[in-house]
Amino acid sequence: MLPENWIEHRREDRELVGWIVPEGDSFQPMDVLGRRATPAPVEWLEAEEVLDALGIGFLADRYILRLPNGSERPVRIAEASPDGVTVVADEWGSASAVGAGSDRFRLPFPAPKELRPAL
Repeated sequence: MLPENWIEHRREDRELVGWIVPEGDSFQPMDVLGRRATPAPVEWLEAEEVLDALGIGFLADRYILRLPNGSERPVRIAEASPDGVTVVADEWGSASAVGAGSDRFRLPFPAPKELRPAL
């Protein structure tokens, strides 16, 4: 569940691209995974610009998920919302194969540090 002070930010086509969170006299932009989009709070207009520039395209990238046993799996994001983040195993591009039956993992929101971009 989102904290009450998180303010939705949508791009011109009304697609949600993140939230802006008041922090003192500044604002922290948060991406759709619930992660900081800048290292430190910024002015409101800069927060909007950062989220607009970031967009949601990064959700299509490959990620690495570290599992509780320490192993790692390549994954792609299937769903991201304040209710949680669902990722799908993506060995050899299997996440996009119809009927592949890839393993799915449900993660909390904000996405945990165990989910990181693949290099």
